[in-house]
Amino acid sequence: MSITRHPTAIVETDQIGDGTRIWAFVHLLPGARVGEDCNLCDHVFIENDVRIGDRVTIKSGVQLLDGIRIEDDVFVGPNVAFTNDPFPRSKKRPEKFAVTLVQKGASIGANATILPGVTIGQNAMVGAGAVVTKNVPPNSIVVGNPARIVNYVTGGFHARERVPQLDTEVPELPVSGVKIIQLPKVSDLRGNLTFAEFPGLLPFEPKRFFLIYDVPGKDVRGEHAHKELHQFLMCIKGSCSVVADNGRDRCEVLLAEPTRGLYIPPMIWATQYKFTKDAALLVFASEIYKAGDYIRDYSDYLERKSTP
Repeated sequence: MSITRHPTAIVETDQIGDGTRIWAFVHLLPGARVGEDCNLCDHVFIENDVRIGDRVTIKSGVQLLDGIRIEDDVFVGPNVAFTNDPFPRSKKRPEKFAVTLVQKGASIGANATILPGVTIGQNAMVGAGAVVTKNVPPNSIVVGNPARIVNYVTGGFHARERVPQLDTEVPELPVSGVKIIQLPKVSDLRGNLTFAEFPGLLPFEPKRFFLIYDVPGKDVRGEHAHKELHQFLMCIKGSCSVVADNGRDRCEVLLAEPTRGLYIPPMIWATQYKFTKDAALLVFASEIYKAGDYIRDYSDYLERKSTP
């Protein structure tokens, strides 16, 4: 086995991949599994029921406790605290520790605290000092105590941009098939009127609509894709942002006027967030509700997108 091991390290497991580097005062218990080309920095402690993928970086002062699962290409900053027991008591060991999963490509900033049983999604970014109490969606950036979504990661995609609400032009979006549609506006002394006809202005004939409102401003909606459903979103009051992601390209569109909507075709991962307090998001759908049409796991979505 081709590994680099500092003479002060205590390595009680032989389940370590080629190219992994183990630095001073690291301690790995017998059941731990570590993948290839990992970097375990000074004073890292890893218990038995821990699984670490390939090309993972664990910075100094991190303790990985039983039940921690870390997938490939994850970065864990210095002094990140993972917990595995929601109600710890001295001398009272639970029958089974909670499983915490950090998915592929995620990064966790220095001194963050990760509560037991949560999942940190693919490519997500946890800010320094954040306290993660709930699952972190794929590609999201979370900060604070408790950690809340403040943005979405754009790095690593071939094309990405954040598209503001514009009154004078309809920009072409980098996510193929997703379109901003400008609706007509009729104004007179009595007020304003906006309309759409089916068929006509929209690329499908709706069979259902739903309205999302009274969303706490820091909460997130959506976070799924549809196999066959077409959708048209318009914020008829207030504003919110929509992130459209096809697994390769991503863009964020601000909806802030009832005269502008966003068309989302099937097999696009969509997320809505940054709701203002008065936001009301109206969604038209091409079919009635079908639970089987939803794809709610981002890993499953990426797998389906990569399958011809």
